[in-house]
Amino acid sequence: MLDSLRSAWKVTDLRKKVIFTLLMFLVFRLGAHIPVPGINADALQEVLQGQLFGIFDVISGGAFKRLSVFAMSITPYINASIIMSLLQVVIPKLEQLAKEGEAGRKVIAQYTRYGAVLLGLIQSVGMSVALGRQGVFYHPGIGNYLLVSLTLTAGTALLMWIGEMITEKGIGNGISLIIFAGIVSRLPQGISSLGLQLKEGVTPASSVIMLVALGLLIIAGVVAVNEGQRRIPVQYAKRVMGRKVYGGQSTHIPLKVNQAGVIPIIFAMSILLFPVQIAKFISHPWARAVEQALDFGTGLNSVLYALLIIFFTYFYTAIIFNPMDVADNLKKYGGFVPGLRPGRPTGEYISRVLSRLTLAGAVFLALIAILPTFMIKVTGISTLHFGGTALLIVVGVALETMKQFESYLLMRHYQGFMK
Repeated sequence: MLDSLRSAWKVTDLRKKVIFTLLMFLVFRLGAHIPVPGINADALQEVLQGQLFGIFDVISGGAFKRLSVFAMSITPYINASIIMSLLQVVIPKLEQLAKEGEAGRKVIAQYTRYGAVLLGLIQSVGMSVALGRQGVFYHPGIGNYLLVSLTLTAGTALLMWIGEMITEKGIGNGISLIIFAGIVSRLPQGISSLGLQLKEGVTPASSVIMLVALGLLIIAGVVAVNEGQRRIPVQYAKRVMGRKVYGGQSTHIPLKVNQAGVIPIIFAMSILLFPVQIAKFISHPWARAVEQALDFGTGLNSVLYALLIIFFTYFYTAIIFNPMDVADNLKKYGGFVPGLRPGRPTGEYISRVLSRLTLAGAVFLALIAILPTFMIKVTGISTLHFGGTALLIVVGVALETMKQFESYLLMRHYQGFMK
């Protein structure tokens, strides 16, 4: 492992990417500690109580309860990405842009940025007005509300830019890494709080041991599912061109059990938390009913969360992997699956296999996501909010980033980390 790290540090391009990513993390952590102007910190801590706000705080890396410039985290951008992905299915012009390659993707990315800023502005206005009614501001008024709203929106826009820069010039997926960094930054505080409860006798040692055992099982399960794949055999026909014979070799199409990674978890979490967040700041009986029904840990919340994860797993897999395109490419280059005709029959077979694999991956993700509800009931420990989901995101993002490290090292003929 140490030899692999030394080898990685010798690669100039990889070293620059790692340093750039770490510097972007530093900017993110600094911004998480810069509060918006005119906030009464004591009044803010009294208002932001409960498990829901604890979940927001974990996602934002502690920025939400401080009401820092990054308090809304990257969720407006994620919501805008979901909306744009859905619109590509129903609007032909956007679907055509998505098929135009890099140029079309750049236009869609620009639309997504505009949508993220608009959603961030709407969310920040609602948040500032609601907090103002709770007596959080020293000098409540239109000017102060506007200042806080613009500050929060600018913070989200900056985080969006940081994520894109990490993807472009750093290592890994920038948006996922920002959420990863926010979750990891809260782990020391959660562990410290858990240790204090154990020391004072509030939490029994048996519950902590059970929590650690469940955590290790989740990590093992996430690694097994993320690395698991179904290999469809492919045979290439021999072709004679001049005096040379091409093809004839055997290979396979690797279909991953969890083709979508941690994206469905992030999407479902953002969608489910948005209405609860809005209802939290509205003083009306129906808002209280929505808040109580969808609050973290309720039966309805767990069911909707699991269904959203399954939906987004299928949806995202359908976006990134098209079985018919794979079948057409195989046919174009003389490849075929043994026992199947090239073209449409091959595409339908790959689609059936992918659908079954996706179901297994989606159910696994849903079970891990709702596991914290049962963990809290069994162990009685509610300190680590969203433990299963947070662990799933951390392990999933770490594995994907490690694979990028592997590819850079293997291109330079160095031995990788994963043997």
